[in-house]
Amino acid sequence: MQFLVLACLAVATVARTVISRDVTGATIEYAGLANDDLDVFLGIPYGQDTSGANRFKPPRPYIPAPGSRVDATKPGPACPQPLGQLSPPLALVNITEISENCLNLNIARPKLNGHGPLPVMVWIHGGSFWYGSNNEPTTAPAGLIRQSVENGMPVMHVAVNYRLGFFGFAQSDTLKSEGSENAGLRDQRLAIEWVRDNIAIFGGDPARITIFGQSSGGLAVGLHMLAYGGAKPLPFQRGIAESQSLEPGITANFTIDAMEALADYVSCNMTDVHSSETVACLRGKDTETLLQASIATYASDIAHNIGDIWLPTVDGDFLPAAPSQLIAEGRIGNATFMTGWAEDDMNFYTNTSIATAKHTYDFIRAYLSGLTESSLDDLLNLYPIAEFTPGTNLSAEFYRSSRIFRDVLMVCPSLHLGEAVARTQSTPVFHYSFNQTVVDQILDPMYNVSGLQVGHTSEFAYIFDSFGKYNASGHPVYPQQNDYDLMQRGSRSWSTFATQGMPWWPDTDTLNRWYMAYNNGGPFIMTIGGPHEELSAAGGPPTQRLKERCGFLNDPKIIEALGY
Repeated sequence: MQFLVLACLAVATVARTVISRDVTGATIEYAGLANDDLDVFLGIPYGQDTSGANRFKPPRPYIPAPGSRVDATKPGPACPQPLGQLSPPLALVNITEISENCLNLNIARPKLNGHGPLPVMVWIHGGSFWYGSNNEPTTAPAGLIRQSVENGMPVMHVAVNYRLGFFGFAQSDTLKSEGSENAGLRDQRLAIEWVRDNIAIFGGDPARITIFGQSSGGLAVGLHMLAYGGAKPLPFQRGIAESQSLEPGITANFTIDAMEALADYVSCNMTDVHSSETVACLRGKDTETLLQASIATYASDIAHNIGDIWLPTVDGDFLPAAPSQLIAEGRIGNATFMTGWAEDDMNFYTNTSIATAKHTYDFIRAYLSGLTESSLDDLLNLYPIAEFTPGTNLSAEFYRSSRIFRDVLMVCPSLHLGEAVARTQSTPVFHYSFNQTVVDQILDPMYNVSGLQVGHTSEFAYIFDSFGKYNASGHPVYPQQNDYDLMQRGSRSWSTFATQGMPWWPDTDTLNRWYMAYNNGGPFIMTIGGPHEELSAAGGPPTQRLKERCGFLNDPKIIEALGY
């Protein structure tokens, strides 16, 4: 674990930051690690232990005692989740230590050399709100920071741990009444507020905080944009949601069903899963018992909603209404926003045996159980099979199913939120489609297929300049010159967005001429990949009739059936 986190650091010295905490001159000392290029502070606690009586409850800030020294030289534990190496290339970290005392964050910064305060990029990891940590190699910050420095716009980076699965997203009427739902999102909010209140100590600029995340981390970014219905000021100024910003199913029963199954498994479902007695029983169990129960019940339900069964909920507080209602009412926080997807985002998650129109119907029907038959027919008719070409051993119907799946989950909700942000807040919004990859070099041989294409997490190697992390993990990739070229432009665009509020900048090596999505009618989408970038309207190539298709999927009646 420590090797994976620190492999980029040929550690030579200890870096210390000493800060004054109060008017008496009392100090807190943070001791981290350094080399010639980077200072890193690992495992800094931002919240207190969440076990026992504090399980499910909103996080409590961790405040070091005056005069104390915080050891920030080694990673903190991950939050409870299955142990072992996660599935490459979606993740490469080997989770070896977990604890409910896991609310910690990592800070990485370039050598200040008189520069600062620096923009701050706060990373919220993905993993279906089920797995992951702030020590994932493919999203390690060294490459992103190095590219930002070479671009003349240096940034610093913060990565956070937050409660996952049952521990972070438990639901019940009792938990709702005590304000204890959406614990994982509340952890993230506390971490962002910690950054706002403390990052200046480390040379960061609290007035230029960008939160960004991918998959469930992107969903988290979208929900932070909607947090408290916009009634509280956001503790950040910019957000990037990669491959998700909202998700069908938030208002469905997936999570309460999972909650009931787990409570039954550990004999805590006394009278009703919503009862105070059930919550008290669950708080009385040890961490390992509950973790194993969540793994056992998750395994039986993994096909349920593609495994996304521990989801945020409408709790009347952090999320005061359904996301679609908050969007319709303009109850959105004020931040510059960028959101997009990988071109073939859902190929990895689509059943590769799909070969007929009936297979496509069955696959989409199972995922979208709330749609009426007539609405499902209308959706399928928007994706005629003639538009899809078979691959070497994947059918045209497979690609048709995957494209529908992608648009339902990744594309149309993000366009829906992006348009609302631009309309209600009059802040810049940017959309992209990422269309280049090296991870297919890992996926295709692992799953004995050819043609999974530009799948989920494809942007990581480029945005984080992390090609070498895949090679070091035993899952090598072989980037070509055009991959290195795109990496430089893409990574620098992400950090330029954090610095300037725009993902391109004159006289820098960023993605070319990326305009705001909703100027002159939009939405306009930047296709990233290939020899050059291309900006196009959503109705035409290469964005696959998105204006028409998302017009259908973003209709209020369809969104109600989708459950968000």
